Amino acid sequence: MKMPLTVSQLNEYIKHLMDSDGKLANILLQGELSNYKTYPSGHHYFTLKDRNSSLRCVMFKREAASLRFRPEHGMKVIVGGRITVFPRDGQYQLYCNRMMPDGLGDLHIAFEKIKEKLEKEGLFSREHKKKLPEYPERIVLITSPVGAVVKDMIRVIGKRYPMTEIIISPVRVQGDGAAYEIANAIAYANNHNLGDLLIVGRGGGSLEDLWAFNEEVLARAIFASVIPIISAVGHEPDVTISDYVADVRASTPSHAGEIAVPSETDLYRRLNYIKSRFEVRLENKLTRGRRILDRAIASPYLSVASPILQEARHTLDYEQNRLLQAMEKAISQEKQRFVKTAVSLDALSPLKVMARGYAVPQTKDGDIIRSVKQTDVGAKIELQLIDGALQCQVTDKEK
Repeated sequence: MKMPLTVSQLNEYIKHLMDSDGKLANILLQGELSNYKTYPSGHHYFTLKDRNSSLRCVMFKREAASLRFRPEHGMKVIVGGRITVFPRDGQYQLYCNRMMPDGLGDLHIAFEKIKEKLEKEGLFSREHKKKLPEYPERIVLITSPVGAVVKDMIRVIGKRYPMTEIIISPVRVQGDGAAYEIANAIAYANNHNLGDLLIVGRGGGSLEDLWAFNEEVLARAIFASVIPIISAVGHEPDVTISDYVADVRASTPSHAGEIAVPSETDLYRRLNYIKSRFEVRLENKLTRGRRILDRAIASPYLSVASPILQEARHTLDYEQNRLLQAMEKAISQEKQRFVKTAVSLDALSPLKVMARGYAVPQTKDGDIIRSVKQTDVGAKIELQLIDGALQCQVTDKEK
């Protein structure tokens, strides 16, 4: 005979089975709210029902804080969460972590599916978020070129930081194909390095109006962008997939302009503060330098060293004069030697000998004739004189 289980053991066993079922761990349900109550603790308790069945539900304070609307009895909603057993009562119930009105049920379901898929792939992860440039030189506004949104962003950016150049990349922000248009504009801005910051957005609207910013193709284009992106879609309550993927989410397009650039006024204030601090530090350094210099001048060591320095200067001047005199004497002696050598060379010059009436006989090849053996009778020779040359012919020769 099997040992009987306690009720608690049975409820815990069933709870374990339900908790280990992946389908029950993250489920979406559609139904109507009934007996909706908010307790002082901040927890919300209600029943979700349809025509034939009902289910007890609870949404704790932390999850309830993210609600963008006020749930009411009889409202049709879509809720998400996990199904498990509350062991004390032995009843299973939904622990709700999100809720949305069911006015557009199919779109809400599609939104949750896309959100869940991309979140699992890591597209929302904080580690992939890029830092916005502190002083952007060019900002590309990817939005509709008409309407109040683009004008508001241009006005806010121009007022806060007029040094920034604004480039408008016109796209459709609603309707079929709008998501692809925006995605292509992001890719084009990256490929051609149009700016160092992109703002993607539009004004508020219904879930249908904003749907382009929930499409997967746009989410992946934002994620692939090398240039940081601010998502500025709708108003504060409006949340899109683009907001989750973008590097920064702005609550409104005007807010996007504020966080995209610094305030020129704040920059001037900061620069003046830095300037004043620098001036104070510089003045302190000059004051310390003057004190050090004054102490050095008044130092007894400097007074003792002064005569030594003067004597060294005199010695240096004396040695310099001696060196100059020695150089001048050496140059004079070399000049005399040069003159003597020149005179000696001039006395030995063949030109001097020829000036006294002598001539130099040469063959036709230019060789000097030093012996009668170097020529024959009838040979033509040249006599080189001091002022020219004579062409001669040997008629006879004697030893």
